[in-house]
Amino acid sequence: MKKIYRDSLWAVAFIILTFSANAQSKTSVKIALLKYGGGGDWYANPTSLGDLIQFCNKNIGTNIDSEPAAVDVGSPEIFNYPLLDMTGHGNIFFTDAEVRNLRKYLESGGFLHADDNYGLDKYIRREMKKVFPESKLVELPFTHPIYHQKYDFPNGLPKIHEHDGKPPQGFGIFYKGRLVFFYTYECDLGDGWENPAVHHDPWPLREKALQMGANIISYVFDHP
Repeated sequence: MKKIYRDSLWAVAFIILTFSANAQSKTSVKIALLKYGGGGDWYANPTSLGDLIQFCNKNIGTNIDSEPAAVDVGSPEIFNYPLLDMTGHGNIFFTDAEVRNLRKYLESGGFLHADDNYGLDKYIRREMKKVFPESKLVELPFTHPIYHQKYDFPNGLPKIHEHDGKPPQGFGIFYKGRLVFFYTYECDLGDGWENPAVHHDPWPLREKALQMGANIISYVFDHP
């Protein structure tokens, strides 16, 4: 009985948080960086989320807390955040308890964005298959609304940094018709969000990354 009550509270929390952000209320919503085990550097791109939040609050009218949180994938605290972001270069490993926690979070209205910072691909695919074994990770068509929020990306994801000469791709997992997981591959969005002093990217390139990031946040708030 306690579990059912707790789960209900979490679901209600998502509704309140999403409404708060969408309505631009005085109470800001908070988003979080996802911490994971396995040895990968979940802490890569330390300025990314903060700079993306600043861009969104200025340009698309969001009211997001300027300081993103960092939360463990197995913690019940993930239910406090409508959006989790993760990145890194290496191995990811979710325990059975973490798999259950993350799935419950996504089923209850949460959203996870993962950005391959080069070297993440085979690990994120493996671990998300544990979370949704019955679902395929599918490439999103360029017509998907996530590419057409305030900013229009008719050809899908922008290419921020070059690695293996592959085109950028956006993949997703759907639960009951709702996109719950968005994976950006061969794109390096997070690098583009970082403080300009880190990678010295020209503004037009960095702007494209921030605009696509703003589209992700806008999509999450508009599609609870």
